[in-house]
Amino acid sequence: MSLSVKPKRHRYPADIISHCIWSYHRFNDSYRDVAERLAYRGILISHETIRNWCNKFGSKFTEVIKKRERKPTDKWHLDEMNIKVNGIKYVLWRAVDSEGKELDIFLQKRKNKKAAIRFLTRLLGSYPAPRVIVTDKLKSYFRPIKYMMPGADHRSHKRLNNRAEKSHQPTRRKEKCLVKFKSLQGVQKMLVLMRRTRNIFSVAVGRYKNSAEERRCQFNLARDIWDDAAHEVLCA
Repeated sequence: MSLSVKPKRHRYPADIISHCIWSYHRFNDSYRDVAERLAYRGILISHETIRNWCNKFGSKFTEVIKKRERKPTDKWHLDEMNIKVNGIKYVLWRAVDSEGKELDIFLQKRKNKKAAIRFLTRLLGSYPAPRVIVTDKLKSYFRPIKYMMPGADHRSHKRLNNRAEKSHQPTRRKEKCLVKFKSLQGVQKMLVLMRRTRNIFSVAVGRYKNSAEERRCQFNLARDIWDDAAHEVLCA
């Protein structure tokens, strides 16, 4: 079935719905920004409709894209950042591999040993244990890593973790664009799909290290992954 076909009980074709979900999670746009971009092209959709589409289909896109992602390298970088959701402080735990692919993110209330164990358990449930794991000097990591990944080389020297720290930047830019995050569950779902989208459209494309021809080729592959996911989610 083509993406130009309208999904059941929807007024707009699948390609427009797919484009709205992709724009919101790929760029630093709000729902109103996405609606304005479409309005410029003569497609009138309210920002509330776009929000409903993202809430309804976002997690399904995440599940489908996950199956198409490349395997991570055997060197992981772990870091955490503080964010506020509806005025309450939370800790966002993040793991990336040596090439910048984001492995997982997890919002928690604390930054202690129990929180570290929860995050590492999630990671090891999705990926095999790494050869090298790099963290900052947070003491909460040391014992859990020692017992949960006994064969991993744990490193926590100064400036070794820049890879993970830089991966926080898209989240900060999105937070600034939206003024503030308002829902804990909504933030977790949004950031997970942002992570998947960034992995295939930014990390895999290699914006700063590949030639123009390579970037075009990788972008077309990323677009095919997204279109296949849209076909599976919206046209099934």
